[in-house]
Amino acid sequence: MTYSEMVMTPPATFSFDTPGDAQRAAELRRVKALATLVLASTLALFVIAKWLLNVHPVFGFIAAFAEAATIGGLADWYAVVALFKRPLGLPIPHTAIIQSNQQRIAEKLGEFIEVHFLEAAPVEAKLKQIDFGSFVADWLRDRKRSDDLARFALRLLPEAVSATETSGLMTFIIRRMSSQLQSIDLAPLAAGTLRGFVEEGRHQVLFDDLLRVMHDTLTGTETMAMIREKIRAELPTLLRFYRADKFLVNKIVASATAFFDEVRSDPKHPFRSEFDRMVLTFVDRLGTDQTYIDRIDGLKRDLLARPELADLARTVWANTRAFIERSASGETQVLQHHLAGMFVAAGEALAGDAELRGEINKGLVAVLRSFIADQKSGVSTFISDQVKSWNMAQLISLIEINIGRDLQYIRFNGSLIGGLAGLALYSVEFLLRML
Repeated sequence: MTYSEMVMTPPATFSFDTPGDAQRAAELRRVKALATLVLASTLALFVIAKWLLNVHPVFGFIAAFAEAATIGGLADWYAVVALFKRPLGLPIPHTAIIQSNQQRIAEKLGEFIEVHFLEAAPVEAKLKQIDFGSFVADWLRDRKRSDDLARFALRLLPEAVSATETSGLMTFIIRRMSSQLQSIDLAPLAAGTLRGFVEEGRHQVLFDDLLRVMHDTLTGTETMAMIREKIRAELPTLLRFYRADKFLVNKIVASATAFFDEVRSDPKHPFRSEFDRMVLTFVDRLGTDQTYIDRIDGLKRDLLARPELADLARTVWANTRAFIERSASGETQVLQHHLAGMFVAAGEALAGDAELRGEINKGLVAVLRSFIADQKSGVSTFISDQVKSWNMAQLISLIEINIGRDLQYIRFNGSLIGGLAGLALYSVEFLLRML
């Protein structure tokens, strides 16, 4: 809900249907009736004491106490009623104080909350008391909550995918990816990868495989027959008659295979060092020779321009979208279980990493502190507008129910204190007359 929607919310109404409110309302009526009874009793006592004044002087003291108690009770009744309503419905100035000052009370309340409750220092101190990191960790570690979060995330994914496609974001991403791939200089990257491959000695495994393939190829029947035919065609007729070609083929193959076996069995064979030098020379040229660089760059451009690559990307995206839609509909639970497991694992990792929790707490405190500082004037305005829109008649009834009982005791105190004050004054007057 936006701020404007909150401001336009209809005036608040208050319910008195709860058992506690009903009980407090009954207690308020009882105390009001008792306070009224005390006022009526002091008035009746005043009348009776005045009527019996000639019977005995003590009734003068009683009359003075009752008269002052009645006046004090009436004054405090007026004060209590004037706080909420107009006494007897009369338009007396400075009565119905809360209703008459609704606008000012609303503005001052909003200002008070903005200045004192949302001030930066206490807000930051309160936020620092909250361990947001532990809360997040405990929340994620709960399997049911992680399942619910994964289910919720999956429900949003199809809409996010559709929005990505229809908003042009996908086209933008593809163009950016293509631009980034085009800007990559593959020659130094390939040279660095190969150099690391050589430094780790992994090229020697490839070299051994190459020697084994050459050995198997040379000793193959078809290869030997082909070599023999080549040699036979070059030999004079007399040597061919004595089958020298077969002898030469066997010697050549035996020498070559013996050499290959010797290199394969000796990790320090000089031929291996020569192979290392050859590979490193190629790596150096690959990273510095412009001919190689241009050739690799051309291959990269040709590869990225191939329509098959775009078709592959569309196919992967379509399959991914279909899988997400099936997961969101509940047809398959694989992605949901995987997401839930990720959330639980993240919670476990966060619970065991105090430093990360501290960083999360610092970050959230900074974000929330800044957010509250930026929005506190809006909160003040919102509170002020809400109070201005309240139904004051109902609000006053609610206030009376909750604190009216204590206010009614002011009437008791007023009667008692007023009566005692009147009795004291009458006593002073009586003593002065006796002198």
